[in-house]
Amino acid sequence: MAGGGFTDAGGLKRAHLYEYKITGYFIFSCIVGALGGSLFGYDLGVSGGVTSMDDFLIEFFPNVYERKHAHLAETDYCKYDDQLLTLFTSSLYFAALVSTFGASSITKNQGRRASIIVGSVSFFIGAVLNAAAVNIFMLLLGRIFLGIGIGFGNQAVPLYLSEMAPAKVRGAVNQLFQLTTCLGILFANLINYGTEKIHPWGWRLSLGLAVVPATVMFLGGLLCPETPNSLVEQGKLEEARKVLERVRGTSNVDAEFEDLVEASKEAQSIKNPFQNLLLKKNRPQFIIGALAIPAFQQLTGNNSILFYAPVIFQTLGFGSAASLYSSTITSVALVLATLISMFYVDKFGRRAFFLDAGVQMFFCMVATAIVLALEFGKGKQLSFGVSIFLVIVIFLFVFAFGRSWGPLGWLVPSELFPLEIRSAAQSVVVCVNMIFTALVAQLFLTSLCHLKYGIFLLFGGLIVVMTCFIYFLLPETKQVPIEEIYLLFENHWFWKKIVADGKQERIANEHA
Repeated sequence: MAGGGFTDAGGLKRAHLYEYKITGYFIFSCIVGALGGSLFGYDLGVSGGVTSMDDFLIEFFPNVYERKHAHLAETDYCKYDDQLLTLFTSSLYFAALVSTFGASSITKNQGRRASIIVGSVSFFIGAVLNAAAVNIFMLLLGRIFLGIGIGFGNQAVPLYLSEMAPAKVRGAVNQLFQLTTCLGILFANLINYGTEKIHPWGWRLSLGLAVVPATVMFLGGLLCPETPNSLVEQGKLEEARKVLERVRGTSNVDAEFEDLVEASKEAQSIKNPFQNLLLKKNRPQFIIGALAIPAFQQLTGNNSILFYAPVIFQTLGFGSAASLYSSTITSVALVLATLISMFYVDKFGRRAFFLDAGVQMFFCMVATAIVLALEFGKGKQLSFGVSIFLVIVIFLFVFAFGRSWGPLGWLVPSELFPLEIRSAAQSVVVCVNMIFTALVAQLFLTSLCHLKYGIFLLFGGLIVVMTCFIYFLLPETKQVPIEEIYLLFENHWFWKKIVADGKQERIANEHA
């Protein structure tokens, strides 16, 4: 890692010597690079709307279509409980979790841009297959290609943004990924709102328009520079220095460049980065960044709402158009919240956003459960007033998620790991995220059917657990250079003992 002495207050090494300006080249690189998030967002938004469209259900899931239009009390919570239908959504995320390990090798050896380009091509193929699908096999094959694209994009884009950004604005820059994700969700919902009226092929247009973000991401991958970190990792030191000077807007980058080179030397000594993830010196980052945060992000319940917002609102008695309109409102909440988080996360810090939003999300989940327990089920339709209240509560829930677990679920893991294990760690982050994304997508409608309003109480309880986890175990990482994050764990009340044991373990191995 970086050499030199510690600075007095922060316990950091050379961070006080870093210089930067916000240049047009830097802004262009980050905006274009962040467009990879639009793939993830577009699919999150479009799949729920398509699975609620009658034309789509008639062609592929006629049994669900019949249940949807039945008026039997026992189907109130269970209209969309069909494992093959949910496989349409979840198959993408199962493919993403497998593909991320191939993406790790390309991201490390060929660079972040290479993974972005490969992901965009795969996503394009999947979009074409879905739009042209004539049977379930073709539909699911398209979803698998989409999943491979998302696996590569989610592996590379957060790393790209974190490595390009100066430490003091890294939080805002990294959240461009979440912003483009949210904008993708919003545009998908608006498109669904329009295509739902086009019979009988509107759903094909919704799925096929995924070629647009894929094309944009492909062009972005060609136009953007590689990150200095990745270029150093590949041994291209002269090119890395030029890129670093250009994105920082100054030639005085000696301190930062030395840190990158020293981090790269240590990285090259690591022959098995996945095995090194488990060393005690890296265990705090592994537990927090690679396991807990990506899992918790999905267990908030928010992506269930994003996947199935139209389905949920239809289940609760909203008409088809009204349900798409309501889900569009939740997408707007997500975009607004992400903008707030971008502007303030580097001022107030990651922990403050996590903790404040956790309280708000808990009360929203409990309120939703109480309303449904009292007002819904047994053939009853929700009144207009209760329906509006539910939309407002879900809006507030999504708004809280959008400024906390949504963007920070990608930001914090991307900034925790040292260079030598960063690519491998990001693979585990994406894999864990996709495992839980797929499980939630596959099981949510069945859980809604069997647990009814209790599913929202379950999510509320999980939110309490994850909020306590953040409070006790996550150190504040705002404005700390990536290559010096590890020092936070050496001074943390809980993690310092584990890290100290890791140092002793390494010294013993060196002397052996």
